[in-house]
Amino acid sequence: TLLFYKNKIFFAPALPLEEIFDPTGSGDAFSGSFIGYLAKTKNLYFDNMKRAIIYGSAISSFCVEKFGIQRLQEITNEELNQRFMDHIELVHFDYIID
Repeated sequence: TLLFYKNKIFFAPALPLEEIFDPTGSGDAFSGSFIGYLAKTKNLYFDNMKRAIIYGSAISSFCVEKFGIQRLQEITNEELNQRFMDHIELVHFDYIID
């Protein structure tokens, strides 16, 4: 994912996974999670958009592990938080917990 914001650019590649079962719906999962995060936080500034991208990517990465939304129905907050932190480590950006 590429984010262009004024004179700033942020690049976040997809999280590498050992196994992909079915990519159907992963783009929708990313988009919905990205927009949902922004709507929830009501913050459209660069740093929050970066967090929204990572959040959307984390959700999307679960989507490809099973068919359709099956895996999304099973994830726990702990799994989501770990995937979020794994992705932050991959893209090397500072994240301050609000």
